[in-house]
Amino acid sequence: MAHASSELLTRLLRDVSRSFYLTLRVLPARLRAPIGLAYLLARTTDTIADTGLISLEQRLESLRRLQQRIAGQGSEPLNFNGLAERQALPAEALLLQQTEGALALLAEMAPGDRQLIREVLAIITSGQELDLVRFAASSRDHITALQTDEELDDYTYRVAGCVGLFWTRLCRAHLFPQARLDMETLLGNAVRFGKGLQLVNILRDIPADVGQGRCYLPRPGLESCGLQPADLLDPRVEPKFRSVYSLWLERAQGHLEAGWTYTNSLPHSCMRVRLACAWPLLIGTRTLKLLRTSNVLEPNRRVKVPRAEVRRLIARTVLWYPWPGRWKRLFADA
Repeated sequence: MAHASSELLTRLLRDVSRSFYLTLRVLPARLRAPIGLAYLLARTTDTIADTGLISLEQRLESLRRLQQRIAGQGSEPLNFNGLAERQALPAEALLLQQTEGALALLAEMAPGDRQLIREVLAIITSGQELDLVRFAASSRDHITALQTDEELDDYTYRVAGCVGLFWTRLCRAHLFPQARLDMETLLGNAVRFGKGLQLVNILRDIPADVGQGRCYLPRPGLESCGLQPADLLDPRVEPKFRSVYSLWLERAQGHLEAGWTYTNSLPHSCMRVRLACAWPLLIGTRTLKLLRTSNVLEPNRRVKVPRAEVRRLIARTVLWYPWPGRWKRLFADA
């Protein structure tokens, strides 16, 4: 089992998410296994939800069966080989084939870590199921939009904001159980941290999502500037769309600022955790700056921070860490 654990939490984790794997490697060793396993299980459920070559009913049933096993309910072996055959990426096929191995690792986790993983996966899968049902009849020719800002806020909480709670509670238990912290404020900012990262992805991926019939930006905001969800398929309406889009950019920025406050509220001695938080935040806020000056409806021009720039951002976080005042200014300078 030790060899299987090493393969799942190193090679497979690296292959399904190279960027997250780099973040994971900077964390203290005691956090890598529970956080890495939670990510693998979440990626497994996400892969099931995204397997569009099978019916909605099959995907929902597979998700529910896996969630029951994650929750410790039942022991019937799961065989997702049929789903694995439908994957375009070999790493995602292997991820589905190794589901039982991941569940075995979950059973071996310390009780406190196992419970936290179960809680966060329950919320994440609820968001994935909601997404599948909400957009069940959607397509490029039949676009479904969220109806309220609250629906979008709820979605970003379920698939990302809850991860901030999981991360914080795990770090608290393993790294600074006795530190004097304002936990209510810290947890609130942790949720906003996760929501902000998810909202950046939504704001960046509008052409791809709308092309699949999914419009995460609420309909009333679009109608306020004279648009319907289907209009977002035309890059020429971007100037008209910009008024409502800019409001969501500012909301995302506010969430990321809360995430930066969160990062700087963690004990300064926890350098590895603070670096792991800083990197996605700095990349996220830099992405927002690029989105402010790009045609965000252009389907063939996905905004992305260049790798060289990412490397420079990472280098600065390490270089300036010994000087707290200078380090705190990195977010504003990104």
